[in-house]
Amino acid sequence: MHCPFCQNGDTRVIDSRVSDDGATIRRRRVCEACGERFSTLETIELKLPVIVKSDGRREAFDARKLRSGFDRALQKRPVADEQIEAAVRAVVHQLRMTAERELASLRVGEFVMAELRKLDHVGYVRFASVYRAFEDVADFREELDRLESDNSGEGQLPLLDGEPAAPGKGRKR
Repeated sequence: MHCPFCQNGDTRVIDSRVSDDGATIRRRRVCEACGERFSTLETIELKLPVIVKSDGRREAFDARKLRSGFDRALQKRPVADEQIEAAVRAVVHQLRMTAERELASLRVGEFVMAELRKLDHVGYVRFASVYRAFEDVADFREELDRLESDNSGEGQLPLLDGEPAAPGKGRKR
């Protein structure tokens, strides 16, 4: 590892720590020439499948885009960052487990929807409305009915609690 300060190729590891999730190792290093200290981050590099877009374009998988999609769907929702990170890791794990070289973006969307459904129903419906290109209120109603009939949302707030709120008014809790 080259020193970022003097570019000397002789550096020594003085401390190593594994991250909480076990996916990375942080190494503290010291340069033998100039004595400066710096940290490096070591991660496992596994080949993830190339994502095939609906128009036929192929893109390398980008975990930042995946996280961004989760963030948009869950914006202003009561979901902790740790839960979002765990969901992102779960999707990446599913991508690795497919063992395919190329994967349709629609399949990635299905993985994301499955994780969102576990996390937050409102975030799930937000994502599904774009992903499935809902055309009208009937499409939303069908999806809400499917969610209401599913018991996997224990511990989540109900999507609809009785009568709708009056225009411009919030719902009473």
